[in-house]
Amino acid sequence: MKFTLKTYLPIIVALAIVIGMYLGQSLNFPEQQELKSSSQQKFSKFINYIDESYVDEVNTDSIVDITLKSVLDQLDPHSSYISQQDYGLVHDEMRGGFVGIGISFYHIGDTLAVIRTIENGPSDKAGLLPGDRIVEADGVDLSASIVSDSITKLLKGEKETSVQLKVKRFNEDELLTFNVIRNEVPLKSVDASYMMNDTTAYVKINRFSETTYSEFKGRMNRLPLQNIKSVVLDLRNNTGGYLQEATQIADEFLKEDQLIVFTKNKDGDLNKRFATSGGAFENAKVYVLINEKTASASEVIAGAIQDNDRGTIIGRRSFGKGLVQREMQLGDGSAVRLTVARYYTPTGRSIQRSYENGNRDYFSNYLKRYTNGELQSEDSIHVDESKQFTTPGGKTVYGGGGIIPDIFVPINATKVSKDLKFMFEGGAMSRFIFTQMDKDRAYYNNLEEKQFITADLITYEMISNFENYLGDFSMTYDFSSSIEEAKVYLKATMAQQIFDDNLAYRIINKNDEMLERVLEIKSQ
Repeated sequence: MKFTLKTYLPIIVALAIVIGMYLGQSLNFPEQQELKSSSQQKFSKFINYIDESYVDEVNTDSIVDITLKSVLDQLDPHSSYISQQDYGLVHDEMRGGFVGIGISFYHIGDTLAVIRTIENGPSDKAGLLPGDRIVEADGVDLSASIVSDSITKLLKGEKETSVQLKVKRFNEDELLTFNVIRNEVPLKSVDASYMMNDTTAYVKINRFSETTYSEFKGRMNRLPLQNIKSVVLDLRNNTGGYLQEATQIADEFLKEDQLIVFTKNKDGDLNKRFATSGGAFENAKVYVLINEKTASASEVIAGAIQDNDRGTIIGRRSFGKGLVQREMQLGDGSAVRLTVARYYTPTGRSIQRSYENGNRDYFSNYLKRYTNGELQSEDSIHVDESKQFTTPGGKTVYGGGGIIPDIFVPINATKVSKDLKFMFEGGAMSRFIFTQMDKDRAYYNNLEEKQFITADLITYEMISNFENYLGDFSMTYDFSSSIEEAKVYLKATMAQQIFDDNLAYRIINKNDEMLERVLEIKSQ
């Protein structure tokens, strides 16, 4: 891509505004002191003129936000701005937790309905149950017209502080009172971990937060480690996160001194990360599941396993993000995530897709995968022969556009199948199942796990009710040709609310095409 002064002029102008404003605000220069840069002086005066003389009221903070976004849009597809309003939520997600009472909830009518409590969290310890309606928090009537943000603020707070809840329970005539002590509530990044059979462990990671490695270790240590001969690492739909957490997990599968990843900054400085000794699964077979939404730190793991000839990558070509971001605070509660380096897999390949034609083209090219056939056929995957690399074992791998799996598994092209999965992951099934279980809370809340697994809880009537429920939202579905599949997803949703995600994935994964391929390979 040819860069000219015209290309960079918007960046220079916008950046000068931002630098000028922030220097002026953060350093508090005396009014008469000359700024070192005439451009900084010019744009600081410009903003002051708007503040003091412009005919209408203007929020100059919003000008800064717009300017920052404009600058970042000119750089690369993954440098981004996090506003002050969004920072708290983003920070909690990447930190892996927040301080609160530990419930997930819906607004049902004019009440706050508990979907489930976090295991061993504050509300769980206090005795709240799924289906409970919280009608009051610290004297504030939650049945009034209160927006979700306000309710969240009421329930969150400082650690070790208490909130008094008034609760209507399904089998009680009087309101119940609970004093819940706020505490750290984890935001899980490891969705599931269980034994697929006597010797094969399965673990699914949804992102890489600050707590992912400790979650991974904790969950795997609860499995019979001495029996594990194979590990299935499910990184589908995992869009990445902290590189450090990903390399720590990769280290569990690689032998001492094997290269995991290296990064290179603008000055050409290299930072290499090698495996250490004593990984828990150095001698186990490894199967890594990826798809078109597997990105960034997830691709680091897949690339390390593939380039070291350590395991088998199964699925579809990954997203193709090989840029490293660093979060930088801007002093007012906002931040930027700025690309500071590129990462390379052990053979030296960059899996970053080209963005030389701009961000719009970058994301448009990604969306073409859904129409050009590459999700259905391995032969439709385009590779750049000039970016060919060879692993120590002689395997040919490619850079420049994601990790290409060793074994390709096409996407399920059935519209109903895709829609069922989307409804499960997006929550459309969750509210429906909640209302169904509300009809007999005592029964569902007292189910034991073994009883739940064998019970035929999803009836034809319930599926018909679900079709009608979707019809209320102008979605027309006939599940008559996919009744068993619909039953699986609805029961998995029920498992999420009564038990946990672990049981939900155990139910869904029984018919998973990629996991079926793993079992086929192992039996050969």
